Amino acid sequence: MEMVLDVYKRPLDPRYPVVCMDESPKQLIGETKIPIPASPGQPAKHDYEYKRNGVCNIFIACEPLAGKRMVTVTERKTKQDWACFIEKIAEQYESAEKITLVMDNLNTHSPGALYETFPPEKAKALWNRFEFVYTPKHGSWLNMAEIELNVLTGQCLNRRIDKIETVRKEVRAWQKSRNNKNAKVNWQFTTDDARIKLTRLYPTFDS
Repeated sequence: MEMVLDVYKRPLDPRYPVVCMDESPKQLIGETKIPIPASPGQPAKHDYEYKRNGVCNIFIACEPLAGKRMVTVTERKTKQDWACFIEKIAEQYESAEKITLVMDNLNTHSPGALYETFPPEKAKALWNRFEFVYTPKHGSWLNMAEIELNVLTGQCLNRRIDKIETVRKEVRAWQKSRNNKNAKVNWQFTTDDARIKLTRLYPTFDS
């Protein structure tokens, strides 16, 4: 936890950007009956029945200090999908010397995923572009990309969407709008705060 908080104290530096990455499933849900649109004094109405059309996966990466984010929607959530998203992040920061990437310690987020997806030379070159920083177990709340995901869900995806193409279209529009606003995460939680508010996590020493 303190290692992640130390990373968040680093100043904005285009040569060494600090990027946070997260992912989340999105269930594709279709209507079984035509919804009744909103009218003066009446909200839109949807039938309680719905049709399940599978699940897609949303990858998001954000650079909190720069107010930038990028989102990719995939059909699956595999090691290869993650590796391809890592490649996109590297392309986005092609002029950076080293990209610090904060993310959850999932079994798909590993060096092996790069080697299972790309030739060894490319996998090693990609791995060398990054400094990976993992949030601790039960500490995903330390990942600022989780905040961005919540914003994305609340502003864009918190409704029934039946096709992955529609999700992609909506996400692209949200990404463009939020980047144009240069929206940033105002992170305030520090190591000193952690040692006070989360004192139960620290060992007790006899004086």
